[in-house]
Amino acid sequence: MSNIWHFLKGTLILVTKGSKAYYSWVLFLLTLMVIGAVAYIQQLNEGLIVTSMRDQVSWGFYISNFTFLVGVAAAAVLLVIPAYVYHWKPIKEIAVLGELLAISAIVMCLLFVTVDIGHPERFWHLIPKIGILNFPQSLLAWDVVVLNTYLAINLTIAIYILYSLYYKREPNKSFTTPLLLLSIPSAISIHTVTAFLYNGLGARPFWNSSILVPRFLASAFCSGPAFMIIIFFLVRKYTKFKIEDKAIQKVAELIAYAMFINLLLLGAELFKEYYTASAHLAPVQYLFEGLHGHSALVPWIWTAMIFNLTAFFIFLVPDTRRNNVTLIIGCFLVFIGVYIEKGMGLVIPGFIPDVLHEIYEYAPSSIELLLSMGIWATGLFVFTMLLRVAIPIMNGDFHVADDGVGSYIGDELFLVKQDSKEEIETGVLVDEYAE
Repeated sequence: MSNIWHFLKGTLILVTKGSKAYYSWVLFLLTLMVIGAVAYIQQLNEGLIVTSMRDQVSWGFYISNFTFLVGVAAAAVLLVIPAYVYHWKPIKEIAVLGELLAISAIVMCLLFVTVDIGHPERFWHLIPKIGILNFPQSLLAWDVVVLNTYLAINLTIAIYILYSLYYKREPNKSFTTPLLLLSIPSAISIHTVTAFLYNGLGARPFWNSSILVPRFLASAFCSGPAFMIIIFFLVRKYTKFKIEDKAIQKVAELIAYAMFINLLLLGAELFKEYYTASAHLAPVQYLFEGLHGHSALVPWIWTAMIFNLTAFFIFLVPDTRRNNVTLIIGCFLVFIGVYIEKGMGLVIPGFIPDVLHEIYEYAPSSIELLLSMGIWATGLFVFTMLLRVAIPIMNGDFHVADDGVGSYIGDELFLVKQDSKEEIETGVLVDEYAE
């Protein structure tokens, strides 16, 4: 236990050290988190009436973000498979970064579900043995189980690997390998169950499609890895942690395959709806061309389509995929495109028109926007703190001293245990890790 406590104290000191840019970024995120908290307090005081959700559209911006972020979390499997199933060294060295992103994304998922609940204090009803989880009958119960299981697996893997590297010993493969292999079906399950929540609703024809699960997975393997590539470039630029070009290019190549499948499945869905031209065409018409004079989502979905198609050709053509500038542009385009398509472009049309054939045009209120901004800031804050600890450890610069009572980053001793009750801090952090 003393080793664990010493490790935790070292990491806590490490995250408080940084350059002006690091402090500015953290302060910016904390400010957004406070703004989001204030918005949430107002929502708790006044109720969900402060949002734009109504009886006609009961899922809105919160669930849109939740659906998108589940995919981002599941995308970590795209690094785990080549790293630990095929033992490809360039990706194996960075797979932990995918685990950290999954942790941050799941934290945001759970927060978005929490703020979408009108009475979060009643959450105890879902706790096994205390409340009634209604498992396995309820798909929502399945979602609770798979999300928390996936979070627990990724937390265990990441913390154990970093803890082992901090103490300069190789992680025990007999412990990590089963968990890493278990994380693969767990990653697929969190998005599969989320898709089942939608296509299991027979009264909502827009979602009631058997290909929704592969569509969810394909889009997840676009947006999540695209965000990871952006992180890889930032890490490589501002630290001395080495990320090989061929690792980035392999992830980009996998994105190209996933984007093709995603666009193909979307095209198949649109063909089925427009060719049959049944009464179930109405939600698709509302989304892509407007319905009875209502067209709030039309410019958004076409923007998403243009972004996705442009990004697809960037990733498809080897020259543009290998060019760092166009690659980063493509990553931003696919991330935003999938965010729109899989968020508001998926959730809202499912409610339009309503059961009385009325059209309620939903747009998130200022409270929803501010609260969502605060949750995104919270996720990025968690991810920043995790990277702040993980990068120096994986690079071999943040580790325990040889005598076991101090911590080093680079050549500087910055945490020394004097006795069982007192510790002092000396030295400074290397500038490169203060960014």
